[in-house]
Amino acid sequence: MDFNVKKLASGAGVFFTRAVQFTEEKLGQAEKTELDPHLENLIARADCTKNWTEKILRQTEVLLQPNPIDHTGARIEEFIYDKLEKKLPSRTTNAELLGQYMLDASNEFGQGTPYGSTLVIVGEYQKRLGSAEREFLQTSAATFLTPLRNFLEGDWRTISKERRLLENRRLDLDICKTRLKKAKQAEAKAALLSEEVDKAEHELRVAQTEFDRQAEVTRLLLEGISSTHLNHQRCLQDFAEAQATYYAQCHHYMHELQRELNKCANAVGTSYQSAACPDPVSAAFPSGPLSPGTTAPASSSNKPKTPAMEQTQLPITGTRKAKVLYDYDAHDSTELSLLADELITVYTVPGMDPDWLFGERGNEKGKVPVTYLELLS
Repeated sequence: MDFNVKKLASGAGVFFTRAVQFTEEKLGQAEKTELDPHLENLIARADCTKNWTEKILRQTEVLLQPNPIDHTGARIEEFIYDKLEKKLPSRTTNAELLGQYMLDASNEFGQGTPYGSTLVIVGEYQKRLGSAEREFLQTSAATFLTPLRNFLEGDWRTISKERRLLENRRLDLDICKTRLKKAKQAEAKAALLSEEVDKAEHELRVAQTEFDRQAEVTRLLLEGISSTHLNHQRCLQDFAEAQATYYAQCHHYMHELQRELNKCANAVGTSYQSAACPDPVSAAFPSGPLSPGTTAPASSSNKPKTPAMEQTQLPITGTRKAKVLYDYDAHDSTELSLLADELITVYTVPGMDPDWLFGERGNEKGKVPVTYLELLS
């Protein structure tokens, strides 16, 4: 018990002495040992890395989980599962839930009715979109968010601890310098014994050694920030790749949904197609804004073309090579099935829908959708 009290009193004394030294430095009443410029630069770079990593992490979490309430709940759930050392179960996405609602509604209205059959089609594709989103969220969390959190909660805590220790060693060093200075002044005035000066010099040497050792440890940790940048760069590339894959899947699914809805509309009638199944690509990318007071024409022949479609329109007699972007399964004998990354020859035929081209691959021929191709010059 006595030992603990003594230790507590000693610790309090050291803390008070350091506080006095720190206050006098701030007031300009005591000298401060400056760190090596290289070390100061490393500290500033580390602080910058920490601050921007926090901002990027928070904003990425907001991007992946926009609802603040859901975001908070998700973080709490992740924390609990992490402490229990269990795998976090995958959540149902909003698109998957919407798709399930549509499928349930189709059962109520009857899947044989026009509305019910359309609900089935849209519901299935909503579930596919939700599944792609869930996979994107899981991939992003594993390859991007987790490494950033590990840095902030692991490496940065270690760096902060060693920096605090370095600051304490610096304060101890400056305290010893002040004691030695005062001892020499007292010795000159009162002719004190040199033992006091020798003791102060010994304490200064010990403090200098400990400070130098801690400065080296801190420097090595801070230089590791460069490897952290390289790791975060790879994680950022993985995140961008996952994002690109997700958007490509969404693009593919939406074009497939458009085709299914158009087939559904053709089965009911042309009037239903023009009214209920518009072309989402043309609607999303009009060739120019409508003037006030005018309305878009209902006829599909007068529908505005997309800028991309205008660029890819080919002469009637011209042929070009095209790279296939996505797999495509032919829906009937007039179409040509495609495999991603293959090269085919394409050309236009008089009277053909501008959203389609005529493709050839060896002895196989058939219509192919323009949106699945990248035309090569």
